[in-house]
Amino acid sequence: MSVLSVFPALEPLLPRVSKPVQYVGGELNAQAKPWEGAAVRWALMYPDAYEVGLPNQGVMILYEVLNERADALAERCYAVWPDLEALMREHGVPAFTVDSHRPVGAFDLLGVSFSTELGYTNLLTTLDLAGIPLHAADRDESHPVVVAGGHAAFNPEPISRFVDVAVLGDGEEVVGDITDVVREWKSSGTDRRELLRRLAHTPGCYVPSLYSVEYDESITAVTPLEGAPATVQKRTTSDLDEWPYPKAPLVPLAETVHERASVEIFRGCTRGCRFCQAGMITRPVRERSLEGVGRMVDAAVRASGFDEVGLLSLSSADHSEIAEITKGLADRYEGTNTSLSLPSTRVDAFNIDLANEISRNGRRSGLTFAPEGGSERIRKVINKMVSEEDLIRTVSEAFAQGWRQVKLYFMCGLPTEEDEDVLEIAGMAHRVIEAGRKASGRNDVRCTISIGGFVPKPHTPFQWAAQCHPDVVDDRLRKLREAVNSKKIGRNIGMRYHDGQPSLIEGLLARGDRRVGAVIERVWREGGRFDGWSEHFSYERWLAAAEAELEPQGVSLEWFTTRERDEAEVLPWDHLDSGLERDWLWQDWQDALSEQEQDDCRWTPCFDCGVCPSTGTDIEVGPSGTTLIPLTVLNPVGRELGA
Repeated sequence: MSVLSVFPALEPLLPRVSKPVQYVGGELNAQAKPWEGAAVRWALMYPDAYEVGLPNQGVMILYEVLNERADALAERCYAVWPDLEALMREHGVPAFTVDSHRPVGAFDLLGVSFSTELGYTNLLTTLDLAGIPLHAADRDESHPVVVAGGHAAFNPEPISRFVDVAVLGDGEEVVGDITDVVREWKSSGTDRRELLRRLAHTPGCYVPSLYSVEYDESITAVTPLEGAPATVQKRTTSDLDEWPYPKAPLVPLAETVHERASVEIFRGCTRGCRFCQAGMITRPVRERSLEGVGRMVDAAVRASGFDEVGLLSLSSADHSEIAEITKGLADRYEGTNTSLSLPSTRVDAFNIDLANEISRNGRRSGLTFAPEGGSERIRKVINKMVSEEDLIRTVSEAFAQGWRQVKLYFMCGLPTEEDEDVLEIAGMAHRVIEAGRKASGRNDVRCTISIGGFVPKPHTPFQWAAQCHPDVVDDRLRKLREAVNSKKIGRNIGMRYHDGQPSLIEGLLARGDRRVGAVIERVWREGGRFDGWSEHFSYERWLAAAEAELEPQGVSLEWFTTRERDEAEVLPWDHLDSGLERDWLWQDWQDALSEQEQDDCRWTPCFDCGVCPSTGTDIEVGPSGTTLIPLTVLNPVGRELGA
């Protein structure tokens, strides 16, 4: 039976809301497959506004992978702003997909990709608007299976009451496995519980309802039920060249945070930055080949018309053939106004030749680096060994060759941090400006320092660390601003920062257990929406909800955040296997406290973190010794053009 579009009811509401174009769909490369032709139907959600969600690579990849299957379809949905939410409630319009405006509640599965924990309340809004019971225990065979994925799914316990399944790791292959399980279950005539049991035995899938958790303040036991596995291991896509997605990037109708084609050039990172959850949980390193990158860039440019291509990874300049990739692409697209960008680079993997290749076909907008810590001591603690000398040398050369801006990213509130560690950021910024003026002979060079509050994350060496209180973070940032402005040269330094309050709530959600679910639900019922946006976030609302829901259970907001854990404590995610040995993480935490560095195991002997044997995948390192060949394409009248 076909499912009707809700657009006739939605359309009259759109003139009354901000940015109505974000709800209409029809983007270039969007897909709307016939409903009747699919045995399994996915609604894929990014739990934030369209402008943030549409460029998300994870959703875009799964959207294409699923729609290539003859037996499946996938459509997209994003969080709606409060103005449209109110009108939808008033007029009885359910949550919808943007592709065909079908009701989310009509799909077999609702897949939600969480890049940050602050999107949890937006999930509840969508469930409620869709008519899906908030609690997984209240759903029956008529409701979609709610599947959480993304980095935040590596500790899904705070949202365990709201989701049916959490997927750990890479999604390209597991979404196909889930589709197979759901297709077979639909024809079996068995109940929803049987489906959940089958999904629990699908590698990479964690079904929270099939685990019992016992507490005595902290967790005393996690017990699998009904034959569920004792631990759930993440999924790892080994050969990225076999998964060249997205092949046809979506081109937005409304302004978005990133308007470019993006190609992931490798996945994983072994730099060992102790604060970085993404680097830890995506190990091992798997490089896309030079030829694979070239094919993907060509396909993306042809399919989208974007004039910028972002070469993505956690540290793009670490690709073993990055020089060959950037030169080959710059040669290939010279004269076409197609530019390259490396959104993520490290000072110690960067050189000016690389910068020149990136900017050859585009403008020199500025260089971005992330020292993360202001002092050498704190950089040893976090294992981010970027020396100030290397930074000054790199930016000096850049300023000498025509760059005028540099942006530096730091964190505040790191383990063992003192005021002086943060104040040294000011000195570094001053010296960057001084070196830039000397190298360029100009006084108009600029440096922007951007500072975020540190949040300890699961599956990192800092998962045991005490989080810094927002009052301390805010006081250090106030002192830093004074230090930046203490010299006349401070006029050339911009300072952007986030106050510590949202970071503390993110910390609660990142390291919380199932008891935190009640806090999330209470915040949502009291109006919590878009908590990742400062204009919508209410610290007071979260504090009140935490006090009301946690203290009767014998814990508190502080217990989950500003308290250091000991080695013996059972952590809420200990039964979820990211591939990293717990003992190795603990030893790295001890090394951090003693300010000992850890080398990158891509270039040194193995440190036995456990990932490679547990995932059956070795670190992949080039170079291949090949080069990108120029492309020859046909113009509309059949004449050859060199691209």
